[in-house]
Amino acid sequence: MGGFEAGPVNQNEKDTAYWEWQIDAMIRLALDKGLITDFAELRDGIEQLEPQDYERFTYFERWAKSLAYCLLSKGIVTQALLDAKISEIRERQARDGLR
Repeated sequence: MGGFEAGPVNQNEKDTAYWEWQIDAMIRLALDKGLITDFAELRDGIEQLEPQDYERFTYFERWAKSLAYCLLSKGIVTQALLDAKISEIRERQARDGLR
């Protein structure tokens, strides 16, 4: 986290998972549609994370949580709609034997 000693940065190449590309696409779409104005809004959402969540989440998980925070705070989506979609995805993953 900003201002804290973190040690060396792992600079090894990493394959980007399909869901990570989807997060990137959703953020770009939200920008294109004017749902968010810039990356500063997303930075605010990341700063709203609890320190233990910040440490636990991956880079793209942080962006996903931040985008959800921004869209919820603007009333673009509701918590009920978001929860329903998450349940739908988890059920599909369980049915298909995915994580």
